[in-house]
Amino acid sequence: MTTFTTTITAMYTLQQPNPDYVVNALWEVIGVDGDYTASIQGNTQFDSQQATPFIPYDQLTEAVVIGWIPESDIDSAQACVQGQINSMITPPISPEKTPLPWG
Repeated sequence: MTTFTTTITAMYTLQQPNPDYVVNALWEVIGVDGDYTASIQGNTQFDSQQATPFIPYDQLTEAVVIGWIPESDIDSAQACVQGQINSMITPPISPEKTPLPWG
């Protein structure tokens, strides 16, 4: 069973329409399944047209910012991480170049 963790790794701000208005968040989803760990990074941009009420920068929490990321983006990232872990647990079989039998 894979345990997923999402973290915010960086945020970018503008001074409009409010001071330190977050316009971009970089994030990472990490999955751990026993001895296997995989991750993927994401980037979500925000604009002032969103219906979310403004929260001053110094009052933001990681959970609030993660909540701004579309759930479908997190789900997609988790699926990619799970695929990486599945490939570690059961590596895909690749065809081998085999010498020609009449060589």
